[in-house]
Amino acid sequence: MSDSLPPSIDPTAAARWASLASRAPEAPWLHEEVAERMAERLRYIRLPVDRWADWEPDRGGLKGHALVAGQYPDAESFQVRASAIQDSQEAVTPKWWQRLGRSAKGPKTGAAPPPGAMQMVWANMLAHHVADPASLIASWHQALAVNGFVMFSCLGPDTLLELRELYARLGWPPPTQEFTDMHDWGDLLVGAGFAEPVMYMERITLTFHTPERLLQELRGLGRNLHVARFPALRGRGWLSHLKAGLGEHLRVAAPEGEGALALSFEVVYGHALKPAPRLPVAAQTEFTLDDMKSALRERKKPQRGP
Repeated sequence: MSDSLPPSIDPTAAARWASLASRAPEAPWLHEEVAERMAERLRYIRLPVDRWADWEPDRGGLKGHALVAGQYPDAESFQVRASAIQDSQEAVTPKWWQRLGRSAKGPKTGAAPPPGAMQMVWANMLAHHVADPASLIASWHQALAVNGFVMFSCLGPDTLLELRELYARLGWPPPTQEFTDMHDWGDLLVGAGFAEPVMYMERITLTFHTPERLLQELRGLGRNLHVARFPALRGRGWLSHLKAGLGEHLRVAAPEGEGALALSFEVVYGHALKPAPRLPVAAQTEFTLDDMKSALRERKKPQRGP
């Protein structure tokens, strides 16, 4: 596994796409569908959640956010919208009109939640857009309290296979960045200090009646962040060529007629716990009294199963 996963993402393009998150009118249908499927698994997790953080809920899905809030009605939520904050000082000191409209029990918003304060991190359909996934996972780990857990989803390597095959056949640069395999996500979680990662995936096929509708949906799902993407503007002739190729290469036959255009998406889900920190052991070991007290408190706590 490479330390620079995913290797094909252009950091500048990724940052530009992240900066547009708060301007999206609504999350794509696929994001909300994945959020609903991931939320169904929360019923099997018996760990207590008093505070939880949602990473970029505008793109992840506000309907999905509401589902999680319904699962933990008494919990305090924190919405991480780092991409929408232009000045870090504004995140610390909100304007007076922002403070007036904020409910005491409503979700708080900021660049990051307080360290070690969350029992759950929720990150739906975010990680495949990030140029430095190791730093993203480290921020999840920092936000969680001991015995807290992360639930996340993202796109896997078999996503948009049909579209990538079409571009390759036409001799064009790749239409999308490479997507990280679920096993590599598990390795990244362990490398960040998480324990007991559980990774699984499923494939979802979306169908569209026209190339125009398909391209509209793709624009909502993301941008081509590949470092080797076409570096200039395309002409009208290219768009006509693309639509004709989509109609020919992605068409699925149907018994009653012409059929629809089909695109495959591999969705990766991940879940992992933040364990109690281990005290370092060496020939001569030094640690603070607070470290010792923290370790002893964690050992005395009753163990809760998932």
